[in-house]
Amino acid sequence: MRRYSLIAIFLHWAIAALLAFQIAVGSALEDLGARGFALFQLHKSIGITILALTVARVVVRYTRPRPAPVEGGWQGALAKGVHGGLYLFMLGAPLTGWALVSTAKVKVPTLVFGIIPLPHLPLPAGANDPALAAHALLAWVGIALFALHVAGALRHHILLRDGLLWRMMPARSPLLLVALPGLMAAGFLLGRLILPAPAPKAAAAQEKILTVEEQSPTDTTAVADNAVNAAPPAEVENSAAEPVGPPPAWTVQPGGTIGFSVGNGGDTIRGSFSRWTAKIVMDPDHPETADLRVEIDLASASVGDAYQDGMLAGDEFFGVAAHPKAVFTVKGAEKTGANSYRASGTLTLKGASEPQAIRFTLSGVGAKRKVTGSASIARAAFGVGNGESSTGLDPKVALNFRFNAKAE
Repeated sequence: MRRYSLIAIFLHWAIAALLAFQIAVGSALEDLGARGFALFQLHKSIGITILALTVARVVVRYTRPRPAPVEGGWQGALAKGVHGGLYLFMLGAPLTGWALVSTAKVKVPTLVFGIIPLPHLPLPAGANDPALAAHALLAWVGIALFALHVAGALRHHILLRDGLLWRMMPARSPLLLVALPGLMAAGFLLGRLILPAPAPKAAAAQEKILTVEEQSPTDTTAVADNAVNAAPPAEVENSAAEPVGPPPAWTVQPGGTIGFSVGNGGDTIRGSFSRWTAKIVMDPDHPETADLRVEIDLASASVGDAYQDGMLAGDEFFGVAAHPKAVFTVKGAEKTGANSYRASGTLTLKGASEPQAIRFTLSGVGAKRKVTGSASIARAAFGVGNGESSTGLDPKVALNFRFNAKAE
């Protein structure tokens, strides 16, 4: 029996294995939220690979001789229909997926396997819903066609015993007869194995979420303050002495950091802001003189991954286009220990202004001090993480900062 060309055979089994992987992964992506971000990027890369291989398969189909059909009648018509439908699926599913990410509200850059940049298609935002519906429909149609194609091949090989399956083998070998179809099973199994474990649903975590949701906006300072400091502050004696002269201004030295972290299921996402400025006026011996203003360039946020950095700038998170900066201001602070302080101010982020507390310590003497501190921010109050990809994120974001300052 005449076989397909070697290139056609290679493309057939490569596409089949990749499709099995996509089916295993794609069926679970919707429920993973933020935990499935890396897997979603892989899903896109595999999809574009399938598109490229399918285009090559179409070219080979019409440029290389192929075996004649072995069956006529309604069975032959059904086989042709399934083959045609599979080609439409293998082209249509990646194209609608490409259209989907190109018109999404959150613009995420696409790098195929983290290397090759893939431009967004020039489509209007209104195409997003139709692309989503078409992509979902094609997925189910493709699964049905995939199953029919496998069933047809097994019918010919087991029931009709006409050797049809050997046409898609490079040689008549029982080993290849097991190994090549086994690629599909391996692809599906691999897709299931790399899915993240279900997010833990501990009672304590649920109580934490309820506590944040039940607080009114005016309670934000108390919530953040309690989250950072579980233990009560140490009692200190208030100095009755009045400050001598105006409080000094401090210049932040190069090398400081502002970092953030948030729980993501069983993992933690960590990042930092690379561009920020701080204007500080404060007498450490008289913290009530504190006058602070910190401005953070939100476009400088990074978690070390180009895909996720692109999402951070979008409307689902920081909305950088409309709100490029976050501003934290403080008028007055209080001493809570020998070198520790607490300050309550206002955080303005993404168009919302809410009370916010920070804790910090000062080390060193004289005109040079080292500053370290932290805060806990309820992200929902600022609309940060307001989409489906954020469902796995903890309700609070931990902020930490560290820098050296010199008195002017």
